[in-house]
Amino acid sequence: MAVDARRREQLLNDLARRIERLGMTAPAILFLETYKPLAFLGAQWLWFAQPFLTLGFNETDLRDLTLIVEERTGIEELIARLEASPSDQT
Repeated sequence: MAVDARRREQLLNDLARRIERLGMTAPAILFLETYKPLAFLGAQWLWFAQPFLTLGFNETDLRDLTLIVEERTGIEELIARLEASPSDQT
């Protein structure tokens, strides 16, 4: 099951903006770079924790984000969006 390209881009952009609004861009990049090799295990944790995480996320969005971060390229795309965020351009 894969997420189509348009939806994938929208979700990654929304997540990057949410992280930026929280002022967590640099810590998020550090975390993602450090744990990139464990991305699949992190995605499995998201599947397990999904019932609890739906309190802050739309269930469909959370499922699609989990599918995206199961792939190493999804993590790399999120990092690229975070690095390109306007708040990091100072």
